[in-house]
Amino acid sequence: MDDITTAAVPGQRDHTTADGGTARLPYVPGFLPRAAAEATADAKQRGKRLRDDVPRAKQAALIPLPDRPDAARAVEESNQGRVPELTPIRVGRMAASPFAFLRGSAGLMAHDLAGSPVTGIAAQLCGDAHAANFGLYGDARGRLVIDLNDFDETVVGPWEWDLKRLATSLVLAGREAGADEDTCRAAAFDTVGAYRRTMRLLARLPALDAWNAIADEELVSHTDARDLIGTLERVSAKARNNTSARFAARSTEAIPETDGGGRRFVDAPPVLRRVPDAEAAAVAASLGPYLATVSEDRLPLLARYAVHDVAFRVVGTGSVGTRSYVVLLLDHRGEPLVLQVKEARPSALLPYLPAAGFTTPAAGHEGRRVVLGQKRMQVVSDILLGWTTVEGRPFQVRQFRNRKGSVDPAALTADQFDDYGRMTGALLARAHAHSADPRLIAGYCGKNEELDEAVAAFAVAYADRTTADHADLLSAIRSGRIAAEHGV
Repeated sequence: MDDITTAAVPGQRDHTTADGGTARLPYVPGFLPRAAAEATADAKQRGKRLRDDVPRAKQAALIPLPDRPDAARAVEESNQGRVPELTPIRVGRMAASPFAFLRGSAGLMAHDLAGSPVTGIAAQLCGDAHAANFGLYGDARGRLVIDLNDFDETVVGPWEWDLKRLATSLVLAGREAGADEDTCRAAAFDTVGAYRRTMRLLARLPALDAWNAIADEELVSHTDARDLIGTLERVSAKARNNTSARFAARSTEAIPETDGGGRRFVDAPPVLRRVPDAEAAAVAASLGPYLATVSEDRLPLLARYAVHDVAFRVVGTGSVGTRSYVVLLLDHRGEPLVLQVKEARPSALLPYLPAAGFTTPAAGHEGRRVVLGQKRMQVVSDILLGWTTVEGRPFQVRQFRNRKGSVDPAALTADQFDDYGRMTGALLARAHAHSADPRLIAGYCGKNEELDEAVAAFAVAYADRTTADHADLLSAIRSGRIAAEHGV
């Protein structure tokens, strides 16, 4: 026990030994000293006092920093460092709608949020918590869970940023679906209300219970999201078939025994393409260091697979243009497992944290940042998450098509938007409570609907701002200032 400090800690009590004597228990680094634990009992009150400095009504304010770039310049800046021939696809996907523009512009929204009021309570952020970044995926036993599922921009920052991005996305998705303005605003309002009520629930629970609270099977009833039941059942049925085996069956072909046998990817440009041998070898070799980042008990599983092929695959909206590979592994029966090796760039939120009063974290491996951020926010994470480096660039590694499924928020009916908002608001609160004390946030949020009203007002205003940005991007495309490839 040489690594355990035994110095007395103020407020620490003695331990009664078997012979009736007393002995001071050692302070264990990583745990709270008793005195500090007792001092956190007033966390809710401290949260309430934050309202004096940052009244909840002020969360409606949209105060962009003075050097705000126009939409085209923001997109051009965010394209730097991406694969040049793929950036027109990214621009084309962002141009599809204001909601699509929001999905690709996390950095621009962080720029706009940096001047807005924040309480100073830090949480592990998704960084891109829009309504389409929640979904289903398989756990270690193949059961489906629902949670946040995209963490490219994750970083420690102000919890309000995630909540405002989520609420704004509900307004934009509702408009795209043809819902009226009252419905869109109500969805944002209900999103914040569910976040607030869930945080209050978590604040009342013992720490361990709060960590695992709101089981997925209870989520619909907790958030009164019964209108979503049919949609979730359809998404679940589709997700169960969304596996590596199904992807491999569509995207690979058998190699003749005369050429060594096995399987290989088939070109499907521009989304899937084969890569030169040297590039494929570099990606395959990176899986060696990746093994050191995976939980040790998973290594015997991975040891039962052999690497057969590597291909480049275009992904997402905001992620288009980053380097992303799929790696085909086959077991002794020829059954496939596909891993995604995806480039991890610095979080788009990073430059704007100091303006909001948050310290910029020290530089490190970006893949590690993404993986650890994901594990901090999710109740259950992919059992094969890890990170590696390919030719000097950081990458994250995860299962590809791990029974993933998602609700398209822009395809919901008018009576489903408030339900979906409540469900995602509750999930976001659960995710934030893993890193921020729920009592602090609950104390600030309070019992009444003042915060709900303020953030809903912000969401409508920022949705209008995004709609204007989207129109500016379309003008830049028409003028030839920025290239776009549509329909890919």
